[in-house]
Amino acid sequence: MSASGGNTMPRLLACLAAGFSCLALIVGAAAQSAYPNRPVQLIISYGAGSTGDVSMRLLMEQLSAKLGQPFVVINKPGAGGIAAAQAAAATPPDGYTLFLTGNSSAISVALFKSLPYNILTDFAPVSTVANFDMVVVVKAGVPLKSMQDVITYAKANPGKLNVGTLAPGTTEFLAAELFKIATGTDIAAVPFRTSPDMMTAVLRGDVDVGFEFFAPMQALLADHRLTAIATTGKTRADFLPDVPTVIEGGIANFDVTSWNGITVPAGTPRPIIDTLSQTTIEALKTPSVQEAGKRLGMEMRGGTPEQLTARLKSDIAKWTDVVEKAHIPKMD
Repeated sequence: MSASGGNTMPRLLACLAAGFSCLALIVGAAAQSAYPNRPVQLIISYGAGSTGDVSMRLLMEQLSAKLGQPFVVINKPGAGGIAAAQAAAATPPDGYTLFLTGNSSAISVALFKSLPYNILTDFAPVSTVANFDMVVVVKAGVPLKSMQDVITYAKANPGKLNVGTLAPGTTEFLAAELFKIATGTDIAAVPFRTSPDMMTAVLRGDVDVGFEFFAPMQALLADHRLTAIATTGKTRADFLPDVPTVIEGGIANFDVTSWNGITVPAGTPRPIIDTLSQTTIEALKTPSVQEAGKRLGMEMRGGTPEQLTARLKSDIAKWTDVVEKAHIPKMD
């Protein structure tokens, strides 16, 4: 056999290998371009009817309509969101399991000594979904009419101002601790098991001030039994445009806006992530979604995967700092 003839077989094998590689890429691309071709599940760590649950159901309806497959919410509350995150992280990275990530995910990093997953490396970001400003409330008719009144009273009466929140580790509780740090006041953050318990305490005068999200307090605010004296975002909230921010009340850089978003298991193909991200951003612009969100105190707004990662990293740093300065013991 000639020298040239001796090279024929290796060249043939190389060509076949290249052909199979190209075919695999084509098949893979075709499979991704057909996404989704079966139902998609979203695992969330909140119970049915919660603000986080409602915001995600609004979005899932739109994704179902736009992508032609059912997008189903799976509620897995409890254990500080750890069980839900573990369940999502253990699924195949194929775009058919989504996970609700958000401010609570950042707080978990700050509060727990260790977690059985890494929210930054075990998950890939898709898009933010909603932002939630908190509302600072007092019982209607009390002398505390503004945040400046609250600060003045707290400084003049060390140890006497009680702030109602939810359980330690919640955004409400940490917001009260941040208020204490930012104002240099001696106040007590009083945690309650549920929102109704905390609001009842405000109405009875057991606590002076309450920190909570808008939706659970909406009826009491409408009935003028509670008075909103501030919201906690950088700018005034669309759902309470006449209520000043805490920043306007004299506490510079006090920005506590909870949020949620969508992630997928790490390794999910980028074309699938892009499909989900772009469709989410468009779905959240739907007027019905915008209006429903506003009624519940939510700003429905999507963002790029990179923006979600930046927000998550920023909140991890912020809440870690608050936990350390407030000397909150880390949990096992």
